[in-house]
Amino acid sequence: MLTDGRIPFSPARWAGKLCLAGLSLVLLGCSPAGFRTPRPSLTNSGLNSIFPDGEPAFNGDGRYLVFSSARSGSQDIFLYDTVERRLVDLPGLNSSDVAATSPDISADGRYIVYVSNALGKSEIFLYDRETRRIENISSRVPGDVRNPTISGDGRFIAFESNGQGQWHIEIFDRGPAASTRPTSPSSPNADDNP
Repeated sequence: MLTDGRIPFSPARWAGKLCLAGLSLVLLGCSPAGFRTPRPSLTNSGLNSIFPDGEPAFNGDGRYLVFSSARSGSQDIFLYDTVERRLVDLPGLNSSDVAATSPDISADGRYIVYVSNALGKSEIFLYDRETRRIENISSRVPGDVRNPTISGDGRFIAFESNGQGQWHIEIFDRGPAASTRPTSPSSPNADDNP
């Protein structure tokens, strides 16, 4: 100690303090630059929970993130609003006795496509957030189905099926009226088939 009561500079002491400060930041959840990952929520009300969360897919502008999670006792579909930083209700989509996985979402966030075993085997379903209706897309497809994806405008749904003995890609066209984007007769997506 100096005669005026100050402690002299000690590189070893400062190195120890810096190390302790760095460890504190790591333990407090400091994320690397660019990450916006919320910490797991003990109440299961946020993006991450203490249960397995996975299969994330963003809508077109990145506002909505759809994913599957086992946080409610069964595998369900959840929607997270990245702007408001909260889960969005999906009335009628999830059921405690049915597994729902592999979600994808349209560009405007209106339609969610996913796999469910609600009818005893894997099927592709479409959930409309506006009308709260659920539609079975793969009811006429034999065999198993998996990995659905939806076009940005909500018109086309592609998925894999093994009904012909090996996995193939199926494309379901919901018709021009299903598109959330207006089409004109000269547009390459416009046609007369419903």
